[in-house]
Amino acid sequence: MSTNLELIRSTYEGTSADNGRNLRAVLSADVEWTEAEGFPYAGTYVGPEAVIAGVFHRLQTEWTSYRAQVHTYLADGDRVAAFGVYSGTYNVTGKSMTSPFAHLYHLKDGKIMRMTQYVDTVLVSRALS
Repeated sequence: MSTNLELIRSTYEGTSADNGRNLRAVLSADVEWTEAEGFPYAGTYVGPEAVIAGVFHRLQTEWTSYRAQVHTYLADGDRVAAFGVYSGTYNVTGKSMTSPFAHLYHLKDGKIMRMTQYVDTVLVSRALS
């Protein structure tokens, strides 16, 4: 049986295809996924299909070499935090960005129930214009 920390690590540390497959497998049926206000995909997405379509499909198609590179994980029972740096080039403008982020996950029975994103949205938005 995997720990909550191992489940979250598995969504960041493999290939893009592996990360996506691992993420989809651990999203609860009614997951609430909140992207920070000011981020291009701001809002709360409910359910795996909404998360994949509203966030990850857009990241894959609107950016080149988009990455979320985690440098630190912290686990506390049913909560796991991932701290790292986003990077990528926005296709429309050709501008690149790097921005620190934190993701806070709440898990239950091996499934992500909620994720909240914290990010320096100013650094991301500079690439959009």
